Amino acid sequence: MSRTAVTLPRHELIGLAVRVSDATDPGLVGIEGTVVNETTNTLVIGAGGRTWQVPKAAVTFEFELPDGAGDDPDSGASTVVTVEGVRLVARPARRTERRGDSTWR
Repeated sequence: MSRTAVTLPRHELIGLAVRVSDATDPGLVGIEGTVVNETTNTLVIGAGGRTWQVPKAAVTFEFELPDGAGDDPDSGASTVVTVEGVRLVARPARRTERRGDSTWR
């Protein structure tokens, strides 16, 4: 299964560009970088030699999918996908192994 806007929450997030677009803690809004690690409840975002451990349930993330991952794979443009962090709260291995109809839509 390819990584698309619809299936993103069921895929590996490490290595994707990400930005915190909204949060219950205003100090988290605007954090951006690359996902360097993931736990059940947090994403670790790194940029410029610094890392932030961001709680998934308290924020809304904007992930940038690489070229060709959006609705039109031939467009050549990257796609920004907004995901409520609470939809990502799960052990990464469990979240990515789900099959069948997506519960993440």
